[in-house]
Amino acid sequence: MDDYIKGKRILFITTKNIDYIRNQQEIKILRAMAGNVQIVYSKCKSYPLRLFVIYIRLLFMSLKAVDTIFIGFSPQLILPVFFWKMSNKTIIIDFFISVFDTLVNDRKTFKDNSIMARFCHWLDDRTLSKSKLVIADTEAHGKYFIDEFGLARSIIKVLYLEADTGLYYPRKIKKPQELEGKFVVMYFGSVLPLQGLEVVLQSADILKEISNIQFIIVGPLKKCSYKPVSNNMLCIPWLSQDKLAETIAMADLCLAGHFNGSIQKAKRTIPGKAYIYEAMHKPMILGDNKANHERYSEKQEGIYFVEMGSAEKLADLIKKIFETYTHKKVGDLNGRK
Repeated sequence: MDDYIKGKRILFITTKNIDYIRNQQEIKILRAMAGNVQIVYSKCKSYPLRLFVIYIRLLFMSLKAVDTIFIGFSPQLILPVFFWKMSNKTIIIDFFISVFDTLVNDRKTFKDNSIMARFCHWLDDRTLSKSKLVIADTEAHGKYFIDEFGLARSIIKVLYLEADTGLYYPRKIKKPQELEGKFVVMYFGSVLPLQGLEVVLQSADILKEISNIQFIIVGPLKKCSYKPVSNNMLCIPWLSQDKLAETIAMADLCLAGHFNGSIQKAKRTIPGKAYIYEAMHKPMILGDNKANHERYSEKQEGIYFVEMGSAEKLADLIKKIFETYTHKKVGDLNGRK
C-alpha cells in the first residue's frame, strides 16, 4: 500500500459519517504518508441525501491534481458510477462490506440465484475488478474474496480495525448498589443476524439459577427473534459512547462473538466490539473461528474462545469463568486477614 500512497496526492471518498472509526483510521494513515489528502464526504443525516451530495460533488470535481483515489465505506456505490472519470487513477478500496455476502448470505434479504442476488454479486465483482488494491479487515475475509470473486491474492492488504482509544481506554468504575457483589457479563450490539444475540440470551436463560451472575445487554432487543424468560438481565436499548465505555469498564466479563454458528460471514470477521474490549483491557469471550485467531490467542490473559452457535457451551464457559473469579475473590479476602 505504501507505494500507492507515499508522497501521492490522495482523494479519500466515504459515504459513511466522517467520524466513523474506520474512516478516521484510514484518514490518519493517509495524512501520515501522503503528500496531500482531499476528503469528499457529507454531513447529511439521511443516507440517500448524503449519497446525492457526494455524487454531485464528484460529478463537478476536477481530478487532474489527484494521483490516487481511496474509497472508504461502500465503494460499490461510488466506483461503478464514476469509473469513467477515475479510470486513469490508481484506485484503492476498503472492501469492508460485500453487498452480496451481506444481503444474500448474511441477512437473507435476497434469495441466492435471484435477479437481485446476481446484481449484488455483479456490483461487488465490478468494484473489485476496477481496483488496484483491496483493503480487507481479516485474512479470512480476504480469502473469501479470492474464492468468491476470483480476486488475486497479491492485491489484497489486510488492515485490522481499531478502537477509538480517546473514548475506550482502561479505567475503574464502581458498580451501582444494585450490582454490588454481582458478576457482571456485558454484551452490546445492533442485533445483526451474524452477531448471534439469540445465543447470548439463551445462555443467560440457562444460567438464571445462579443469582450472582448479572447480564447487561445493550441493543435493540425488540429486533431479536428470541425472547428471554429469565430476570437475570438488565436490557438497555441504547447508550451514548461515553456511557457505553463506562458500562464496559464496570463489567467483569465481556462477550465479543460472533456467536452465530450458521452464517459463514460470522466466521470470517472479527467483531468490532472485540477491539473495544481489547483497548479497555477487559476479559472477553470470542467465537472460535479463523478470523478471531488471526488476532487473539487463548495464551493471552483474559481471552477465551467458545464454539459458535452453542448457548450451552457459552453458558458453561461463563459459569467456569465466574467460578474462577469467585474463588480468586475469596482467596484475595483470605489473604488480607
